[in-house]
Amino acid sequence: MLQTTIHKSVRCTGIGLHSGKQVELVLRPAAEDTGILFSLRNDSGSTFLTPAPSLVVETGLATVLGDGRETVATVEHLLASVSGMGIDNIHIEVTGKELPIMDGSAASFVYLLKQAGKRQLGKPRNVLAIKKPVDFEQDGKFIKARPHDGFCVNYTIEFAHPLIGTQQLEFDLTPENFVAEIAKARTFGFLKEVDYLHANGLALGGSLDNAIVLDEYGVLNAEGLRYKDEFVRHKLLDFVGDMAILGAPLQGAFEVFASGHAMNNAFLRHLDSNRSLYLEAKSLAAPSSSEDAVHEETLEPAFVTV
Repeated sequence: MLQTTIHKSVRCTGIGLHSGKQVELVLRPAAEDTGILFSLRNDSGSTFLTPAPSLVVETGLATVLGDGRETVATVEHLLASVSGMGIDNIHIEVTGKELPIMDGSAASFVYLLKQAGKRQLGKPRNVLAIKKPVDFEQDGKFIKARPHDGFCVNYTIEFAHPLIGTQQLEFDLTPENFVAEIAKARTFGFLKEVDYLHANGLALGGSLDNAIVLDEYGVLNAEGLRYKDEFVRHKLLDFVGDMAILGAPLQGAFEVFASGHAMNNAFLRHLDSNRSLYLEAKSLAAPSSSEDAVHEETLEPAFVTV
C-alpha cells in the first residue's frame, strides 16, 4: 500500500465554534513522508506545527494543538476526515485560531477532500501498530487496545439523559464506512451549559446549525437526529480524529468506554511515552488499489469552495 496525498488544493471558509469569527481553511497536497502539517497564518507570517500527543494543550470542549507560540482549536473533525479517507500526507493552512465548525460533523470536510481528490505517492505507507495489549483506565473510564491488522473500535457511552442513556457502536475504519457510518454525526451539548460557556467566552459561534442541543427532555433542533444513536457515532468520530494526532496511522482493535478528548489524549501520551513497549512501526509495501477506493455518497457542503 502506497502513501497518499490530495490531488489539488481546495479551500473553504466558515465560523469558528468558540470565537464566532470567520476563519479560512486551505488544504494542499504534501510530499511523501510529510504526514499531517499545519500552517497557522497570522499577521507576521506562518507557524508550522506537526500534530503530536505532547502538543495537545487543551481538551475541554475540543482538541487544541499548540507549540507555545500559536494554537489551533477544534482540529478533531478534520483530522478524523483525513484519517478516515486514507490521506497520509497533507498541508493544512489555517487563518484564524480554530478550524471552521461547519455543521458540527465531518461531512463538509469529507466533501472538501473529495473535491481535492486523492493520489498515490511513490513510497510505502508507514503505520504504528499495537503490538501488545494496553489497558488504560481513569475514573471508571477506559480505553483498551489489542493488536489488529486495521483500525476497529467498539465504543460505549453513558449519559444520564433520557434521549441518550447507554449507546454502543462497533466500527471498522475504511473510507466507505467512515462516510456511511460516522462522518455526518454532529457534535452535541446541553442547553443548561450554554449560558456558562458564553459567559466564559466559549461557544460564541455555536448554534442549532452546527450542534445538537438538548434540554432536559429532548432535542431542540427542528430537524431532529440524523441517526437514533448519533451521540455515540459522534464520540467515535472524535476518537478517530484524536488518534490521528499520534503522527502516523494507528492500527489496533479498541474497546472504549465513556472517553472524551482528555482521556483520548492521555491514552495517546501513554502510548507515545512507551512506544518500544506497545507500538511497532510497519511499512505496508504491497499496493492495493481497492484500499484507496472512496465512497461516492453525496454529502451536501456547508461552505463555499473556490
